[in-house]
Amino acid sequence: MAVDDACKLKFLELKAKRNYRSIIFKIESQQVVVEKLGSPEETYEEFAASLPADECRYAVFDYDFITNDNCQKSKIFFIAWSPDTSRVRMKMVYASSKDRFKRELDGIQVELQATDPSEMSFDIIKSRAL
Repeated sequence: MAVDDACKLKFLELKAKRNYRSIIFKIESQQVVVEKLGSPEETYEEFAASLPADECRYAVFDYDFITNDNCQKSKIFFIAWSPDTSRVRMKMVYASSKDRFKRELDGIQVELQATDPSEMSFDIIKSRAL
């Protein structure tokens, strides 16, 4: 499975320059490509709503939060979105390429696997960030 260079470049921009809040990736013609870039003002709810209900995707979300010690922090989440309603073949392709793709994105801090929206709720993101 090839990874389009734009995937790595956009991820570096998210990580270093904070140009984006999120990036959604999809597999197209045996290659991982950028599908959607979320603006820095995007909320988590807007990001979650932009994932298709019946197709798999990879996504990265930059979550800003304040710790119990009142420190401003940020964690980069990698989300493997694989809804139960997606086709079996699609789930297999995404599952088998996930680790290789994730290695291309240096700086992922938390990984989440979700098959329905409840598995990647904002409460889960908050609890995994701390």
